[in-house]
Amino acid sequence: MAPTMIDWQQSLRLVAPEQLLGVAGLVLLLVAAWAGDKASRAISIAAVAALVGAMALVAPALCSGAMGPETVAFGGQYRGDAFAGFAKLLIYGSAAAALIVAPAFFERVKAMRAEYPVLVLLAALGTGMMVSATDFLTLYIGLEMNSLASYVLAAFLRSDERSAEAGLKYFVLGALASGILLFGVSLTYGFTGTTSFEGVRMAMSTMGAGGLSTGAVFGVVFVLAGIAFKIAAVPFHMWTPDVYEGSPTPVTLFFATAPKVGAMGMLMRVTLDAFGAQAGAWQQIVIFVAVASIVIGALGAIGQQNIKRLLAYSSINNVGFILIGLAVATPQGASAMLTYLAIYVAMTVASFVAVLMLKDGDGEPIEALADIAGLSRTQPLLALVLAMVMFSLAGIPPLFGFWGKFVVFQAAVAAGFVPLAALGIAASVIGAFYYLKVVKVMYFDEPAGKAVGRSDLAHGVLLGLTGLFISPLGYLLTKWLGALSDSAAASLFHGA
Repeated sequence: MAPTMIDWQQSLRLVAPEQLLGVAGLVLLLVAAWAGDKASRAISIAAVAALVGAMALVAPALCSGAMGPETVAFGGQYRGDAFAGFAKLLIYGSAAAALIVAPAFFERVKAMRAEYPVLVLLAALGTGMMVSATDFLTLYIGLEMNSLASYVLAAFLRSDERSAEAGLKYFVLGALASGILLFGVSLTYGFTGTTSFEGVRMAMSTMGAGGLSTGAVFGVVFVLAGIAFKIAAVPFHMWTPDVYEGSPTPVTLFFATAPKVGAMGMLMRVTLDAFGAQAGAWQQIVIFVAVASIVIGALGAIGQQNIKRLLAYSSINNVGFILIGLAVATPQGASAMLTYLAIYVAMTVASFVAVLMLKDGDGEPIEALADIAGLSRTQPLLALVLAMVMFSLAGIPPLFGFWGKFVVFQAAVAAGFVPLAALGIAASVIGAFYYLKVVKVMYFDEPAGKAVGRSDLAHGVLLGLTGLFISPLGYLLTKWLGALSDSAAASLFHGA
């Protein structure tokens, strides 16, 4: 049945954030073509303004706990509910952070291009579509829009061999992951007769207690494998250290936040909505991936001497903890995942902004762990915030990173997954080793005297704000953050 005028009005109203970002991206692309690189700062400011505007448009859906038929657009292709609102706030906010810190980094090597803010804007647009998709076709369009922009961003420093290598690796492995995902979608379509999440769920619920057919199980496995690449979960994590190290640091900040939140939101919607009727078919897979990501992420980080590679393994480790919330397949678990994601984004932004502020006397970036030895004596404030980030990532109280792990383990225990929670707690001890190693180098080693460069005001403000959020003051927000996470999780399960 063709959509009525009322349906079109509702659909266009719900996709207002995507319309804003799409129009802004196209207009700024034209400005970039006409004005050239000298307008890159102005384009960056306009792109940040567009992202803030998009955040203002999605906030009401989250605050009102939007769910149900009034959140569905374009005949079930898209859902603008509270869950999507929560994820998009994190996506657009972290994309704005990646734009704010970029000019100082790129202008040092005279590589600030007008296309950078446009690419980040289009990647954020695609990522936002991923978390609102309620059909595999919409999901794939959003995924590819994000991926195509991301491949270019990874290779943005054309004169840097590491950046070119990162872009090529990301492109080849990303294309492979997209192919795996598409194969899984085609199998799912073949055994359920639809690409709609609602239709897939209904078809799978009719398969009864006997479980899915072998073909349908393969469809589920391939879809999950394709998405696991995007969240950098074991065993599809191999690209992460190289891409994080080789990409320009502002781009790495973006990769570690916005696309990760988008892919995690997409995974939650696919598993809990489309495959929600047959949770038994995917829970064991998620449990294995969660535990493997925690352990391999922690073990892989121990020997790293490059801070960005260390943070890449830290990212893999944190994905494992977040997936514990998904493995329990309950509203409490989904809410815990969202709370953890919000804290993770703040910790990640703080960590990469701190890395961007590590410069030598000539303004060259410092990435080697040995070069920040004795940082507490040369730049005490920067060392303090970086130490807070490390303790928070390790989940050591009273820093706010502890709360993210606590709510995830609490959800696992409440659902009866006590061994999984115990494994996660035990494995987090391994992770504490390499985080504490960074603190030991900064506070107890003899000063290397290299990190003496100064940073601009924007970096300091961003680091200060995220530092306050992950400090013990963050616990003042637990009730508010928990309520928003519960509301977003409820809308996800309402749709299911």
